[in-house]
Amino acid sequence: MNSINKVCVYCGSSDKVGEPYLEAARQMGRALAKRKLTLVFGGGGTGLMGAVADTVLAGGAQVIGVIPEGFNTPQLVHHNLTELCVVGSMHERKAMMVDISDAFVALPGGFGTLEELFEILTWAQVGLHSKPVGVLDTMGYFDPLHNLIEHARAEGFIYDEHRALLLSDSDPDVLLDLMQAYRPPEGLERWVNRHKEAR
Repeated sequence: MNSINKVCVYCGSSDKVGEPYLEAARQMGRALAKRKLTLVFGGGGTGLMGAVADTVLAGGAQVIGVIPEGFNTPQLVHHNLTELCVVGSMHERKAMMVDISDAFVALPGGFGTLEELFEILTWAQVGLHSKPVGVLDTMGYFDPLHNLIEHARAEGFIYDEHRALLLSDSDPDVLLDLMQAYRPPEGLERWVNRHKEAR
């Protein structure tokens, strides 16, 4: 079993999303707080970011925000976190979130969320970490992404074992259980150590 104490959540900061997405973020927050898991996130107070942080705090658990200097403004930053770390750049933000987290969950989001998700998956692919990565597939939001990944696998761009790097469920508690039980798939090293004929 994985020892998970801090969960990094990547998610959208837009205020223009529908209520079901905000409620999904709150459900994730309640699941984290119920297990007394610390939330690590991007430090924002808007959109799904604000919703998940508010819910974790209301549930009595801790929240660590990591935000670049340029986003540390009254309009964007969350004002009531357990801890706020202000860093110099987006690269520093992502590196710190990875260093202090034991697992990673992507909720629905846009370019930033998808970029963070794929970076952490890529790092797992090349052996830079072995921590669990999952998506909360609210209302089938990530179905097109799963289809794209499967298409890439079928076309030979992704090895079979790499598909197993991404966990997924629409229920936060089920997803956290999957992450707790996660074991890295066997054979990941063949991507780095491969020969031309090995596919």
